[in-house]
Amino acid sequence: MTKSKNGKSDKLGKEEYFEKLAPLQLELNDVARWLQYTGKRLVVVVEGRDTAGKGGVITAIAETLNPRQCHTVALAKPSEREQTKWYFQRYVPHLPAAGEIVLFDRSWYNRAGVERVMGFCSEEQVKAFLKQAPVFEKMLVDDGILLFKYWLTVDQAQQEERISERQSHPLKRWKLSMIDVKAREKYAEYGLARDAMLAATHKPKSPWVLVDFNDQRRGRLTLIRHLLDHIPDRKVPEILIEFPPLDQEPLRERFGTSLKPIAPAK
Repeated sequence: MTKSKNGKSDKLGKEEYFEKLAPLQLELNDVARWLQYTGKRLVVVVEGRDTAGKGGVITAIAETLNPRQCHTVALAKPSEREQTKWYFQRYVPHLPAAGEIVLFDRSWYNRAGVERVMGFCSEEQVKAFLKQAPVFEKMLVDDGILLFKYWLTVDQAQQEERISERQSHPLKRWKLSMIDVKAREKYAEYGLARDAMLAATHKPKSPWVLVDFNDQRRGRLTLIRHLLDHIPDRKVPEILIEFPPLDQEPLRERFGTSLKPIAPAK
C-alpha cells in the first residue's frame, strides 16, 4: 500500500469514490439510452491478474443499468464438447444484439493467460490463438461492434495482500481456488504471457488500454472515464413517463387467503 509523506494511505477513500462515481454512472445511463436509440452494440473486455479488480469495475459499470440490456459474461471451464469446438465459438453466442452491452469478466484471452501459464493448452494452440484473435476482433469491429479491451495492472505485493484478505474474509473465500494457489508462484510467467499477448493483439481496430488497479477505486473511475470519453456523442432525446395522480386513496395490499407476510426483520 502506498503512503503519502504524512504516513497516510494515498488510496481513494470510499466517500470520495462514491461521490466521483455517481456522475459517471449517470453518463453510463446516457450511453445505454444511446445504444438503444441507435441500435449500436458495445463489448467491454476486462482482463488482468487474479485479484486485479475485474469484478469490481464490472459491477460499477453495470449496477445502475438495466440487466436485460447490460449482460456480464463470466464463462466457466469449457466442457469436453466445448473443448472440441473452434476456440472462439463458445464466446460468439454471448455477443450483444442491437442496443445491448456485454461485459466480459475474462474472455477469449483466457487462452493467452491462465491456460498458457497453467499448461491447460499447448503452445501450438496459443500460437493459433494469437494469430486468430486480431482477425476475430477485426470482424467484430467491421460489423459495427464497439469493442474496448482493458488490462488491469496490479503489483505482486498488492496481489498478495488481496489474496490474504480473501483467505481471511468468510464472504470472499469463494473467490479463491487451487488455481489461485498455484498461480501465486507464477507471477513472472503471467507477466511474460501478458506481454506476448499484448504484442500480438494490440491492433489499431482493437487496441489494449492498461489501467493501474493498485488502487481499485481510483482504477474503476479511470477505466469508466476512458470508456465514456471514447464512445461517440451519446445524447439522445429522453422519454419521460408521466404518472397522473390516482383518482382515489391508495389501497392497502390485502390477500384473499390465509397467507400473511412474514414478520419484519428486527
